[in-house]
Amino acid sequence: MNRCSREEAKKLIQNQQAVTFLTGAGVSTPSGIPDYRSLKGVYHGIEEPEYLLSTECLEQEPDKFYHFVLNLYHPDAKPNVIHQKMAEMEQKNDAHIVTQNIDGLYEKAGSKKCVHFHGSLYDCHCRKCGQNVPWQEYVKSDRHKNCGGQIRPDIVLYGEGFTDDILENAVRAVQAADLVVVVGTSFQVHPFCDLIHYRKKKSEILVINQSEVFMPYPYRWLDEEASRLFTEL
Repeated sequence: MNRCSREEAKKLIQNQQAVTFLTGAGVSTPSGIPDYRSLKGVYHGIEEPEYLLSTECLEQEPDKFYHFVLNLYHPDAKPNVIHQKMAEMEQKNDAHIVTQNIDGLYEKAGSKKCVHFHGSLYDCHCRKCGQNVPWQEYVKSDRHKNCGGQIRPDIVLYGEGFTDDILENAVRAVQAADLVVVVGTSFQVHPFCDLIHYRKKKSEILVINQSEVFMPYPYRWLDEEASRLFTEL
């Protein structure tokens, strides 16, 4: 790991033809959405958060699951400069985005090809009949008015696997990059952090985060809140 300045980080991003962003909760905190792991995050003070977002809780204690998931919805949140600049680069075919975030802000910023590695809160379906259900109905009740089945958001829960298309799209995005930029994530959750192994050998890695990350490859580290850099891009 080598520290770098904001100017050096800007040049790294601007001088590459193919950039892939791997992003986490820190990208959305400037939009008012709490992160998951900090002391001010949505897990703070709540026991066994991994259980509350698990298939076991969904099936065995659906009310507990539902009321916890409702805390994750922030439909009035707006994209910030990080989402906006990444979406602009994507639209110019200069960038790919793979995100852990489930908040839908990249779409609000205009992204069309973002890979939602952990799914989206704003896509829901009924577990009984399989019908897609608007999220606006889900936040009112987790029971489908058509059949009485349990509604759930299409997010990856603890205990669930990943679909082949999500994994393949994420891997292709990393393989295409001359520069992989890790933004706003502790980069500890598998298999998301394992995507870095699919980079080209000559591609560079830039981490924009307020703490170091563990990575088995050399990387440049900009130690600051990402919106400062993206405002200047």
